[in-house]
Amino acid sequence: MYGKLFPPGDNAETVRRHIDQKSGGANDTQVFPRPDSAVLSHPHRRFTGPDRRQSGRGPPQAERDAALKSLQETHDAFLKSITGLSEKQWTFKPAPDRWSVAEVSEHIAISESTIFGLVQKQFMASPAAPERRAEVKVTDQQILTMVPDRSRKAQAPEFLKPTNRWPTREELVKAFEQNRTATENYVRTTNDDLRDHFGPHPLLGTMDVYQWILLISAHSERHTKQIEEVKADPNFPKE
Repeated sequence: MYGKLFPPGDNAETVRRHIDQKSGGANDTQVFPRPDSAVLSHPHRRFTGPDRRQSGRGPPQAERDAALKSLQETHDAFLKSITGLSEKQWTFKPAPDRWSVAEVSEHIAISESTIFGLVQKQFMASPAAPERRAEVKVTDQQILTMVPDRSRKAQAPEFLKPTNRWPTREELVKAFEQNRTATENYVRTTNDDLRDHFGPHPLLGTMDVYQWILLISAHSERHTKQIEEVKADPNFPKE
């Protein structure tokens, strides 16, 4: 559907130009493919493993360690960013068209389960295809550095926008924790060949499943920065 976005040999700046061209500089860019009905019908579901397990030895230990380190760091940063906020601070909106900390947090939480659902219910459900590795033009490091870059704005698709899915802050945090733990456990224990399964990203092109897991972490970092922007607003409540 999305084709090859990046010609061979692209460096980071060329990749950024391609992203800008795809987004058109607009604020309505969808940054995730739409999941199928199996994912969307269970938006709060904890996914614990793909339906079709693929034989293999899983990622190299160095890749497991790198992903787990990133996931843990962004987990900690997000929770730190919302700790100790009053109800006024939690729901404060810098402007009518901007999200509150509560809304950003909901977006992070629902994205955790949605991306992991894509990985397990769609990308890992397809046969391994090592011959497709050449389609991947974005590097792991580019995902970890460009996705959190807040200088490039992109609006979430409708199915990832906040709709007050969780009635309390505590329930939202619990859902985030459960889904992040499921992701970490999968990375830690899987024997799946993550580099041989792929999914299309509207801006980054074809990505392998290991990179989609890195995207979970990078996406969380991006929106934790957004939370800090809300907290830095001059009208943010003092208490």
